[in-house]
Amino acid sequence: MSRVTIDPITRIEGHLRIDVEVDQGHVQKAWASATMFRGIEKILVGRDPREAWLFTQRFCGVCTTVHALASVRAVEDALNLEIPLNAQYIRNLILIAHALHDHIVHFYHLSALDWVDVTQVLKADPKKASSVAESLSDWTGNSTKQMEAVKNRVKGLVESGQLGPFAHGYWGHPAMKLSPEVNLIAVSHYLQALDYQRYANQVVAMLGGKTPHIQNVAVGGVQNAINIDSSATLNVDRLVQMKVLLEKVVDFVQNVYVPDVCAVAGFYPEWFGYGKGVTNYLSVPDLPLDGKSTKFELPGGFIPNGDLSKMVPITGQKDERWRKAVTEDSAHAWYKSGGPLHPWKGETDPNYTDWKEDGKYSWVKAPRYDGQPAQVGPLANVLVGYASGNPLMVKWTDAALGKISAIAGVKATPAMLHSTLGRHGARAVRTAVLSELAVKQLALLTDNILKGDTTIYNKPEFPKGEIEGVGFHEAPRGTLSHWVVIDNGVIKNYQAVVPTTWNASPRDTSGALGPYESSLLGTPIADAQHPLEVLRTIHSFDPCMACAVHMFDPTGNNVARVKVL
Repeated sequence: MSRVTIDPITRIEGHLRIDVEVDQGHVQKAWASATMFRGIEKILVGRDPREAWLFTQRFCGVCTTVHALASVRAVEDALNLEIPLNAQYIRNLILIAHALHDHIVHFYHLSALDWVDVTQVLKADPKKASSVAESLSDWTGNSTKQMEAVKNRVKGLVESGQLGPFAHGYWGHPAMKLSPEVNLIAVSHYLQALDYQRYANQVVAMLGGKTPHIQNVAVGGVQNAINIDSSATLNVDRLVQMKVLLEKVVDFVQNVYVPDVCAVAGFYPEWFGYGKGVTNYLSVPDLPLDGKSTKFELPGGFIPNGDLSKMVPITGQKDERWRKAVTEDSAHAWYKSGGPLHPWKGETDPNYTDWKEDGKYSWVKAPRYDGQPAQVGPLANVLVGYASGNPLMVKWTDAALGKISAIAGVKATPAMLHSTLGRHGARAVRTAVLSELAVKQLALLTDNILKGDTTIYNKPEFPKGEIEGVGFHEAPRGTLSHWVVIDNGVIKNYQAVVPTTWNASPRDTSGALGPYESSLLGTPIADAQHPLEVLRTIHSFDPCMACAVHMFDPTGNNVARVKVL
């Protein structure tokens, strides 16, 4: 038995430590520890609920828009406030564009190098690489000339000795098995993805005023003035500009991203057998289509034990089961409370100890749904959509499974998605679905404006006494919810239960493992000194630790000072 500690795991947002015990080449035990500090919940107490979204965006430098929208939705839910259609469509477009950017970055720039050996690119035949790429799709960026240019670019990096992001990969690892040509294709698309994720983010900035940390939302709607005849407002020209940008991203997602994920899956079919972990899946409905947020573009629900036939729908933020089922447990997290506590009763009082295997070992709490751990993220979103019969989810899931089957030479089924590669496949499926919905939502906004509707905001009115609200969003990393208690127009309590908290949760009071920990059990480790296999599974969740932790310095003292060179 040997202990392997990876601290920190890189190519994620924030800081994460993973400990595993390896026996006979396989993981037998695992612990996931968040080691980064945050404290937004405490900062919000006593503040005006209308300004909470400005603070909650600062949970993270990546997941910014998602917290802004979950926050205003929580306050609006407490007030039963209706939202103008234009505001719903604008919000939806921001969230979709952000997710398109996020998913592209995750696959190509945060996780692809777990599967792609850059050192093999110099052995590739550009003509053969082009031929393979063109057999997967008709993407115009797959020419022999393009492949030659990328090979020469990699050669130049190697000769310079300055490898940049390629400097510290597990090159030559026995778990790497792509051909030189497929490695060349992946690196080529890695570089192209830098441009296409930017196009999606431009849409976020155009509607949000800036990114990260958008400036356009408000409790009651948005602050995007609409006038088709004014150059200073949201007008026809800007709608057309966004359409052009989104169409570029749609093309890349459907003709590059999805085929690339299918190709990687096809060359590593054994990884459909690893990383299963927790198979309770939680996803919330999103992209509201009416002012009261009762109709949604994407469905939500809870799937117990991976059984799609037993999926229980979540109808919206007012769903009573949803509002009662979520709790957070701190038995193994560095907080005074043990739990479980409902978020409206949640506490964020630190109680740091050293890392203790059988005690407290993480700043992340342990969220539970009806007392059970649940996996959240694109896989949950896709499985809930598939179980619900959502046309786009069914269309793109079946298409991806068909392409994987053709490449791998084995029949790929929805059951295989309960795995490390399944999470990557589901993220690609979700991105393809969102690419279609981006075009649809922009058309809905455009049509509504051309009908003469320019309403963007309904003023909130705060009653006396105590009210409670919850706002949720199916964020790129999964189910995000903000829970607020307002007393006489002032925040009394605020808790954010974020996707990575669900997935990175430590053991709870009963000893049940969270999704990260559970998914690592049984994972083969070829070389304990280079535990690439652990990274593959953890990265498949797309960890984002900054908004998953809740620590603060209650005295307001300066803890650290960093000099910028």
